[in-house]
Amino acid sequence: MTTALISHDDCLGHVTPPGHPEQVARLDAVLGALEGMELHRVKAPMAAEDDLLRAHPKAHIDAIKAAAPDEGWRSLDADTHMSVGSLQAAYRAAGGAVRAVDLVMGGEAQNAFAAVRPPGHHAERETAMGFCLFGSIAIAAKYALDHHGLARVAIVDFDVHHGNGTQDLVEDDARILFCSTHQSPLYPGTGAAHETGVGNVLNVPLPGGTGSKGFRDAYEQVVLPRVDAFSPEILLISAGFDAHRDDPLAGMELTTEDFAWVTGKLCDLADRHCKGRVVSALEGGYDLPALGASAAAHVKILEERGR
Repeated sequence: MTTALISHDDCLGHVTPPGHPEQVARLDAVLGALEGMELHRVKAPMAAEDDLLRAHPKAHIDAIKAAAPDEGWRSLDADTHMSVGSLQAAYRAAGGAVRAVDLVMGGEAQNAFAAVRPPGHHAERETAMGFCLFGSIAIAAKYALDHHGLARVAIVDFDVHHGNGTQDLVEDDARILFCSTHQSPLYPGTGAAHETGVGNVLNVPLPGGTGSKGFRDAYEQVVLPRVDAFSPEILLISAGFDAHRDDPLAGMELTTEDFAWVTGKLCDLADRHCKGRVVSALEGGYDLPALGASAAAHVKILEERGR
């Protein structure tokens, strides 16, 4: 078996205004850090409309299409912008996550990392926000259930920001377990522990300055036991690396080694419950050297476990 790396040059066509943290250079940093690894490299396809509709109403999809500019930028809110290439990139990002599920479920890869942008975990059912247009990881989870006939899918989100969009898209579906560790208080202001969906949402808000021990304790004591009890048939990861101590947008104070550690722990659960099947998709991470190093550490563990 092997580890698949799914990406596409179209994801570099999503150009944000000068100075915006979610910039083209992020994906360059990630792909540069993964050069030389023995990965099965796959081009992300465009998402099918039916797959987007698993998570978003047609009105939202049509609104994103209509917002795509012919030149320059169009701002959807203070943080979320579209350029000429953004729509294509967003379709590739969602399509890449879906393709990753197919590769892993079809036995072509043991696990997969979708190095795509724009990110997705803030995109709610009818609202683009937080740099995100479509909820790629939620779309992939719903696709795994509907297309591959699974009964239980788990999503673990270790981005420093709460995945409010993913929660909004899955909190009414007991077949999907959504677990999020995130700094609180911090954007977007959601993710309180009392937000539990239909019993399928686990939020673990952590204070700024939590550091390695607090982060690892949260996983050992809360998140990993919950995923273990759920016994998923595939494990999806929203892999945001902005909890790194060098990241400018937050203050969780994690190290590169923490991302390798949590990846290994999640792979242990995947080995126990779902034949090692893991699909990970890039979310945040805004210090370029830290992002590249952290993504490489994450994928190195996937690659080792995929052999």
